[in-house]
Amino acid sequence: MSKHSRTEYSYLNILAGVGGYSVSIILSLFNRMVFTRTLPADYLGINGLFTNILSMLSLAELGIGGAIVYALYKPLAEDDHEKVASIVKLFGKAYAVIGTVIFAAGLCLMPFLTLIVGEHPEIPENLYLIFGLFLFNTASSYFFTYRSTLLTAAQQNYYNTGINYLILSIQEVIQATYLLLTHEYIGYLIIQVIGGLAYNIIISKVAVKKHPYIVGKAIKPLPKEDSQKIFKDVRDLTIYKISGLLVNSTDNILITYFKGLALTGLTSNYTLLVTALNSLIGQVFGGITASVGNHNATETVEKKHETFLMLDFLNFWIFGWAALGICFCSTDLVALFFGSNYTLPAVIPLIMAINFYISGTTNVVGIYKHTMGMFKYGRFIQIGTGILNIILSIIMGNIWGLSGILIATAISRALTHMWYTPYVVYKYAFQKSLLIYIKKHGMYLGSLLLAGLVCEMVLSNVSGPVIVSAIVRILLCSVVFNAMVLALFSRTQEFNRFKQCGSFLFRKILKRKS
Repeated sequence: MSKHSRTEYSYLNILAGVGGYSVSIILSLFNRMVFTRTLPADYLGINGLFTNILSMLSLAELGIGGAIVYALYKPLAEDDHEKVASIVKLFGKAYAVIGTVIFAAGLCLMPFLTLIVGEHPEIPENLYLIFGLFLFNTASSYFFTYRSTLLTAAQQNYYNTGINYLILSIQEVIQATYLLLTHEYIGYLIIQVIGGLAYNIIISKVAVKKHPYIVGKAIKPLPKEDSQKIFKDVRDLTIYKISGLLVNSTDNILITYFKGLALTGLTSNYTLLVTALNSLIGQVFGGITASVGNHNATETVEKKHETFLMLDFLNFWIFGWAALGICFCSTDLVALFFGSNYTLPAVIPLIMAINFYISGTTNVVGIYKHTMGMFKYGRFIQIGTGILNIILSIIMGNIWGLSGILIATAISRALTHMWYTPYVVYKYAFQKSLLIYIKKHGMYLGSLLLAGLVCEMVLSNVSGPVIVSAIVRILLCSVVFNAMVLALFSRTQEFNRFKQCGSFLFRKILKRKS
């Protein structure tokens, strides 16, 4: 197997992720446009609600994937094939049990679907059949994806993302065509299930081809002390899993409870745009995660911190830019893609943008926390985040409806996760004062707010056809924010280090092509 540098692996992972996702999201938006024009809004609500329910059932995963990826970094760096094979074998057995548990839990939940959904939606299809298809699609994936995790840990996530987005793109085209011809929802879901199965089977075969030593009868069980270490990490990650679900997977359920499926469907169109941006950014940082894990396993504390500051600056640049886009451009985009009757008041995208930025600002610090195996820190404060979100969402949702639920999520994150994760990384990984981080992010937030004020003044007079308005808003937001970043941060060490890494990678690419 040919070896690449960490930078080259990151480049390949980012290229596959961003390129594949860019094509996929265009097709996904086209799919959603067809969806909203051929099916009633209640179907969007069902989609969002059942997706959230299955996310909560996936709690059975218990954070095993994160623990396994961390456990694989060192043996992969040392080319210890025997240990890698043992870990993957253990992972496969655990995920087979998890897939079975999720399927069984879903079946047990079925008798209560009408209570969860509330007022019966205006759809002719059987709710139990719809949920069953969602359930099968989720549960079946656990029997295959453990091998794809090996590719992720081995800095080869470009195989995962490339194959995933190829199959997803084909799936989106077939689904849209099917809806245009039939206006039928069950067939749409069946196509989705087939696409999921195709990806899982293909990626499993690719993982075996790239790492043939992971199959065979001669694989030894993992030593007891290593298994105990992994399951200790799983225990710690379980709490993060629970809190993540309580924060990220309850909004649609609560919106449905307080305001009904129709509003859940309307909100899901905005959520689609936010999720699309989040996933696109995730391709960038997901592409470097394994390389960061490898870097942390081999470099000094000072070099780790230098790299962190550079990546954290890049994280602010991307998330800040995207947050402004959500705030000022998302309503025009929803109107353009799905119709003006699917738009929501301006306060909703503003709150979503705040939530997006609060969540995104700890993206890189979270990567460092997990790639350095610091799973035990912050377990209970994470649970606190989830519980606080539920309590505030119920109280504020009852008073202010959708706005209250979204604000509750932002508050719960800001009061807990937003400051504690950086504190852990700076204290235990970098052995430095958290004030370094606070000062940096104070400047980042100040520049973002300034850019937002300028955008508000400039864009307040923008009008005209929705497509013209959307394009003008996107361009002006981009110009204002990027000009602000360059003016304020172009002389910083983080910016210069980012330029150096970019130049190094560019030279590497030119050298390979020549």
